[in-house]
Amino acid sequence: MKNFTSVHDLATNGTADNGAAIDALVQKALQYKTNPFVDKTLGSNKRIGCLFLNPSMRTRLSTQIAVQNLGMEAIIFNVGSEGWALEFEEEAIMSGNTVEHVKDAAPIFGKYFDILAIRTFPSLKNREDDYSELYINQFIKYAGIPVVSLESATLHPLQSLTDVITISEALKTSPIQKPKPKIVLTWAPHVKPLPQCVANSFSQWMTAWNKADFVITHPEDYELSEAFTKGTTITHNQNEALKDADFVYVKNWSTFKDYGKIYESNPEWMLTNKKLTLTNNAKVMHCLPVRRNVELSDEILDGPHSIITQEAGNRVWAAQAVISEILKNNG
Repeated sequence: MKNFTSVHDLATNGTADNGAAIDALVQKALQYKTNPFVDKTLGSNKRIGCLFLNPSMRTRLSTQIAVQNLGMEAIIFNVGSEGWALEFEEEAIMSGNTVEHVKDAAPIFGKYFDILAIRTFPSLKNREDDYSELYINQFIKYAGIPVVSLESATLHPLQSLTDVITISEALKTSPIQKPKPKIVLTWAPHVKPLPQCVANSFSQWMTAWNKADFVITHPEDYELSEAFTKGTTITHNQNEALKDADFVYVKNWSTFKDYGKIYESNPEWMLTNKKLTLTNNAKVMHCLPVRRNVELSDEILDGPHSIITQEAGNRVWAAQAVISEILKNNG
């Protein structure tokens, strides 16, 4: 694995990714959870630069812990508040607010660090620009070292790997008596438009994993890009989707077609214990942060169905598994 920006970076021998490749990375993560310091010298005398173009809490802290477990040094840099405003467009005439071009900055990062980890965020104004993944692709193009996505304009692969780890862990302790667990991604209300990153990424990983009966439910007009949902069962009937579900992943996202909008914030879409009676005693997941009693009710978050804290804790092991693979594969 050279870079880690989507599930497709797990592919081997030029073939599409599959469940076996995901499972191998999941097992590596769970081994680190059992013995965090087994590879404590793997990253000795190496540095990872963590560049944040937008705020972070769990992603930043879990990545720092993960690299420290591998004996690696992490240097954190908040680009927007601590550095020059970067320009990413090719052939830009830099007469505006941007001070330094990524073509000049990224190669320097390549000299300072062994791995570059980057967190960007979509504008939610121009779909074509956001879905081009210009920012992270420019770093990959010019840095000359492996790049790890800590979230991009369209995807959040470390979160999705974490989610598969958490589901796999839960299935070991509470086996499902059916060929595949039913996993539902449900839209939730929110007070402002949010990116499609987490939902896109979870859909991409569930499809590639191919070990679940995966269903997406959302109100009309909240379809995600078919690039991430093709072949997936999609319904606008939340109750129908929840029936017999084993896991329910709760997440808000804004509109894709009429890009970056919220048409409604119907509180009827908030998950409650009453709705969970339709499920197979489902475990509830969310990537955090969460708006209590808007996206998810207190009774769910504080109740026995929630595995959200376990999920967030697994962020460390997801990052550690990915970074260790990159270190081993790139000398």
